[in-house]
Amino acid sequence: QVQLVESGGGLVQPGGSLRLSCAASGSIFTFYAMGWYRQAPGKQRDLVARITSGGSTNYADSVKGRFTISRDSTKNTMYLQMNSLVPEDTAVYYCKGSGTLDSWGQGTQVTVSS
Repeated sequence: QVQLVESGGGLVQPGGSLRLSCAASGSIFTFYAMGWYRQAPGKQRDLVARITSGGSTNYADSVKGRFTISRDSTKNTMYLQMNSLVPEDTAVYYCKGSGTLDSWGQGTQVTVSS
């Protein structure tokens, strides 16, 4: 099974930017789609952005125009560029690969606070 490892989280001020990375232990095309999810304390885990093996993307309404999902197949890595961050973006961010077997990363904390 392909393992996923997130990185790039941290503390950022409102209006700032972060780029999250999700490194796969094998080919990202093992998955028919990959996505970023987030879970705030006391809330359910929600989809933030998703990219299919064909390159189609979709975003949660709350992040449209601010977040961009991308991938680099040569590095077997998926990214989430997050701009204009607001406190409501604070959460643990997880990457997921959807395939014959789904795979989740361990999560990376993003905190937006002044």
